Parts: sequence; structure tokens; C-alpha cells
Amino acid sequence: MTLTDLSDVEKITRTCLYEGYLLWPYRRSALKNAKRWTFGGVFPAACADALGEPATMTTRVLHEGPADDLTVRVRFLQVVDRTATRDGRPVDELTVAGERHVSWQEVTEREVVLTGAPAAAAVDVPGGTATEELEPGGSACLVRDWRRLTGTVEVTAEPVADGVRRLTVRIANDTACPVPRPGARHAREEAARYAFVSTHTVLHSGSGRFVSLLDPPAALRDQAAACRNQGTWPVLVGTDEGDGRARTVLSSPVTLYDFPRVAPESPGDLFDGTEIDQLLVLSVLSLTEEERAEARASDPRAREILDRCAGLGTEDLMNLHGTVREFRTAAGEAR
Repeated sequence: MTLTDLSDVEKITRTCLYEGYLLWPYRRSALKNAKRWTFGGVFPAACADALGEPATMTTRVLHEGPADDLTVRVRFLQVVDRTATRDGRPVDELTVAGERHVSWQEVTEREVVLTGAPAAAAVDVPGGTATEELEPGGSACLVRDWRRLTGTVEVTAEPVADGVRRLTVRIANDTACPVPRPGARHAREEAARYAFVSTHTVLHSGSGRFVSLLDPPAALRDQAAACRNQGTWPVLVGTDEGDGRARTVLSSPVTLYDFPRVAPESPGDLFDGTEIDQLLVLSVLSLTEEERAEARASDPRAREILDRCAGLGTEDLMNLHGTVREFRTAAGEAR
């Protein structure tokens, strides 16, 4: 895979990884941001059933090539609680040097890497706390803490045709988690602290190839149809090797087509991947000063969005208005 391919794969992976992380209008007070982490959650087995959430995620794909020429990367977000403190006491918000900071949640990225098939690895993320001093001496701080996460990732291979294997990647969360009370209003949000959030799997083969499950070769249609995926949707990404094959697969809880791309005109992450960038950018620019202040205080990534949108010029905005990618001859039209 070339460096360009890796960049394209990384762009689409990050776009999907943060899909729904923070929705317009990018403020803590927005009702839809009170119900977050909606995509790709793998919850602890101890509380998943009570919440109606999965405790596992399973990807199945067809692979041609040597089994030892395989890299599997499982990526997910971990919820981090951010608490503003004044003189050691938690507060809802505080202002330092004219900048507001509020108590809320952020995320950090986690990754587990395996090579070959079969293979297995443990997920073991230690819990921890980090303090960011906003004033000398620690009179004003942001305290971030996160829970310990545990689980497993297993990769198995099963021959299904000459030179073709069905690869299965199974992700399981066995984190110790308080069992939610029946009917508890915020049970899912509490349990999300112990979940693998927005879980994605990237499979890459240096000399082998993966077969499209959306449009497989005729000889492998039955084998492709037998690839049952749980909570995720594998598609080919990177360079099209021809005949419905590629060297990389992105398995995402967001429904995609083969060889998805981030539009080159896109100014960057907006976390509302199903929306139109132009409308979101114009909406950001229409925020009042108070709304912008709240968005900046809500999340550092929201602050980046506001600054990026404010820095767009007229030409940048016009580029978002619409682009013709290709022309095709209409059916029955003379050539």
C-alpha cells in the first residue's frame, strides 16, 4: 500500500470513528448531545443485555493470500470524564483568562493490533486520572478520568474455496461494570464509560486481497453471502485492485459502499458525516456570540470546528457548493 492509500484509508477511518461524536450545534446544552456514543458501541457483558446493547462485534470477510500476511487493527474511542475544579472542588464551569471551561465528557482513541490468522490479543486499558492546571498553583483545573477497560480480540480463518479463507474478527467486552437499575434514566450514558465506543476494524494484506461483499465475483457469491457480520459493515477501501478486490477493508458500524472517499473540498471533521458540509459551515457561521462561547467551552474539538469555519474564505465556501465528479452518457442517448 502506498503512502497515498494509507492517507485515504486513515481519512475515511477517522471520519467514521468520530461520526456522531458531537452534533450540530456542537454545544453541551443541545438535547441531541445529551444522548451520545450512538454508533459502534461494544458494551460490557455484565450490563449489555439489560441495556439492549451488544457485548460483541463480529466482522467476517473473504481473503485471498497467505494467512500470515495480515494485519488487523481494532480502533475505538474511550469515554473520558472531564471535571472542572476550583480550589479542589468540582464545579459545573469556570472561567480562566476569559476562557470558559465546563464539566462534560471527551474521548481518547485506543487501538489493538494483531498480525496473522489465527491470532488473539487482550484489550486491557488501565484506568487513570490526569490533571490540567489552568491557573498556577492548581486553584483552577480540569481533571480527566477514565475507567479500566478489558476484553478480547480474536481472529480466525476458515477455508471456503481454493485459496480463499473466511476471516472472522470477534471483539468482546468483559469489563467489570455496575449492573444498571431497571428503568434508570441515564443507564446507557453511565455504562458508556465502560464501553468500546465507535468500534472499527481495519484489515490489511500486503500481498493478498480481500473480496467485496457488496459486489463479489460470481464464483464467490455464495461464500460472500455466508459472511454474517454483527454490528458492523465491511467495505473495501484504498486502491481498487479490480474485479471486486482490494488489499484493505474497513469494517464500520456506519453503512458505507466500497471505496468510500472523503470529499477533497471538505474543510475537515464536522462529526455530522451524513450532513452537507456547506450547510454545517454556514450554520456554524450563523451562531451568536453566546452560542459560540458555549460551543468553545463544551469541547476542544468544537473549538477547532469554530476556528476552522471562521477561517474559510469565499473561494473555500464556493467549493462546498457542489462539484461534478464525472459525466455519464444517459441510457439510449446517441454517442
